[in-house]
Amino acid sequence: MTALPAAFVQRMRLQLGQSADAFFDAMQQPPVRGLRINPFKQPNKPLRGEVPGIGDAVPWEPDGWYLSPESPAGVHPLHACGAFYLQEASAMLPARLLRPKPGEIVLDLCAAPGGKSTQLAAMMQGQGTIVCNEIVPSRAAVLSGNVERMGIPNAVVVSADPSLLEARWPQLFDAILVDAPCSGEGMFRRHPETQTEWTIDSPARCARRQAHILQSAARMLKTGGRLCYSTCTFSDEENEGIIDAFLQSHPEFRPVEYSVTIHKDTVLASQNGCIRLYPHIVRGEGHFAALLEKAAPSAEEQPAGLLAADAAFSSPDPQIIHAFHAFWQDVSAGNFPQPDAIIGSLLISAPPLPPLGGIKTYRAGLSLGRMKGKVFMPDHALALAAPPPAIRTIPLDQAAAAEYLGGEVLPVEGISNGFWTVSYAGLPLGFVKHSDHQLKNHYPKGLRNR
Repeated sequence: MTALPAAFVQRMRLQLGQSADAFFDAMQQPPVRGLRINPFKQPNKPLRGEVPGIGDAVPWEPDGWYLSPESPAGVHPLHACGAFYLQEASAMLPARLLRPKPGEIVLDLCAAPGGKSTQLAAMMQGQGTIVCNEIVPSRAAVLSGNVERMGIPNAVVVSADPSLLEARWPQLFDAILVDAPCSGEGMFRRHPETQTEWTIDSPARCARRQAHILQSAARMLKTGGRLCYSTCTFSDEENEGIIDAFLQSHPEFRPVEYSVTIHKDTVLASQNGCIRLYPHIVRGEGHFAALLEKAAPSAEEQPAGLLAADAAFSSPDPQIIHAFHAFWQDVSAGNFPQPDAIIGSLLISAPPLPPLGGIKTYRAGLSLGRMKGKVFMPDHALALAAPPPAIRTIPLDQAAAAEYLGGEVLPVEGISNGFWTVSYAGLPLGFVKHSDHQLKNHYPKGLRNR
């Protein structure tokens, strides 16, 4: 393991006192892995029997489980199905503290790669609107892919500076998560390369940016709304220092106290709304979380509102609506998603949306598909969001599923021509199109593992 930076070691010894040795011993241990089950997608086989290495439950997350270091869960077909998300256990705490409710309007302001966004969405049960923002475009694309894989129908993925969003969306959200960019000290044992990027100035540099992001979040939160600020670092400057300064300059906010069960008989209580997870105290990496409530209006400002999808974008023309309905009647006997807007050539089914003009949008609700000539071509997201048996499917064993995920054409007999999904353990992997006794593979080329 890379030697910890000397300035970091010195600061942590002062910060932790007598418990510093236990902390540094923990930092020399292997990182702790975890996964979070997707409640939208329950395979027809027990997950423990399918995915090797699933261990004990994570105490603070009902859908969270510890994972062995050698588990191949990330390359298992059920990962591609979106049955679970690989997420470190401590990182599961902030979204659980925020407690979004079905039907609320929720913002994950610094959302990539999507672990906390998809966790928030699971708690919302497909109801309401969740906006997931990531300022770095390449990371926003990864975020959008994870939202798609987990089958989330009510998410909006955008890429913008928080200062732009606060001007467009004042007092819009019921709950906001700010998982702020930080110096990353809590990830030192999970990503040792970050130790070489850390300097003694890293916390102060990050703190300045964190304060600006938190200010933007404050303006976008409704009165009575909840705000969770979190980092994966140990620095006081980026954690309690940020919260103390924020509360002094924002008297309309107050801390919310809570407790977290970290072991069967051990409970951590927050102080001024703040809690720390250290790797020598909990089974997980380093994390900080603060829970606040906006108790009073912050300014005389007209709140923003949501728009119908066809007002946020454009109404689809009758041709693509008809083509989609014909496609759905061919592949499904269930209720179809309501197509209600079009983005360029992409037909979508979306929840009410915030004003999105001038904001780079990667995803808005559920992508249904496009016209290719006179044929409706379904989007990969439609397969992953459709709960079985919404779309007719061809079950695959694990070997055939691996071939499909690698982009192979699969043989088949005795089924009608047209689009089908292929599935593993009862969960869709994606679309195929049957013709001439073959299943033409429609798994996106950018996702293929070969």
